[in-house]
Amino acid sequence: MSSSYHIPVLASEIAEYLLVNRDGVYIDGTLGGGGHAENFLKILTPKALYIGIDRDSDAIEAAQTRLLPFKNVFFYKGKFSEMENALNQAGQKSADAVLLDLGVSSHQINSPDRGFSFQSDGSLDMRMNRDDSRMAEEIIAHYSEEELKKIFWRFGEERNSGRIARQIVKYRKNKPVTSTGQLKEIINNCVPERFAVKSYARIFQALRIEVNNELGELAAALDASLKILKKGGRLGVISYHSLEDRMVKDFIYENEHPCHCPPEIPVCVCGKKPVMKRIKPFLIRPAEEEIKANPRARSARFRVGEKL
Repeated sequence: MSSSYHIPVLASEIAEYLLVNRDGVYIDGTLGGGGHAENFLKILTPKALYIGIDRDSDAIEAAQTRLLPFKNVFFYKGKFSEMENALNQAGQKSADAVLLDLGVSSHQINSPDRGFSFQSDGSLDMRMNRDDSRMAEEIIAHYSEEELKKIFWRFGEERNSGRIARQIVKYRKNKPVTSTGQLKEIINNCVPERFAVKSYARIFQALRIEVNNELGELAAALDASLKILKKGGRLGVISYHSLEDRMVKDFIYENEHPCHCPPEIPVCVCGKKPVMKRIKPFLIRPAEEEIKANPRARSARFRVGEKL
């Protein structure tokens, strides 16, 4: 299971842009099955330290198996927003680079009981950390029509959000919605067949983001990374949809251009100095060869910032 748990996306590009010191300290905020970690550790010296964070126990277990040959790995079960705590527990004060791969692992997608995929029928779970109490099933059961509509639009940008939310509320009056198959059935009643797959993807994405507070966690992790990176250290983020990518793009740009003085003032008076710079190219996408080998890499977008 460990070698196929999560096929690392943009592996060579990430190593090229983030491996700034072969003896350094690296934080992988989304360890998954250890694909990126293995690639890094083959290049790093034994003096380096690789800190792998994941809130999924299955991921930690798979990565521990995959990375057995390496002795310079520290595993931390938790959220990537807790990276400073992970760093401290590993006996370190700062890091040379932080990697966040915001995708769902192949293992999670291929496990029907996790509820991340609409490809097969399974429970409406969607928790990254199975110790968390709230599942997608509970959101479907208890959110009001307006609340459902809001998350479907905000996190999924689904144009039929209102119709789908209304249909869910109507359906659950007679029968609880407990499976991905039932949710697909509801969506099918709201969306023309030719658009159904895209609507499945948007609704499932929106629920997953809500269950795991993904955008809130990402905002906290971006702030944390800037705090713990060394001068010249790099932050690299792989995102898979526009909401995440926009947050990452704006975060790096705003820390590169923090001055908010009115344009008519010729000299900055706010005193805010750049603390990060973007690394060109500003957006890195997988090559066609990688997409052919791993179709799930198609939507990946990689951005890198360097702390000043």
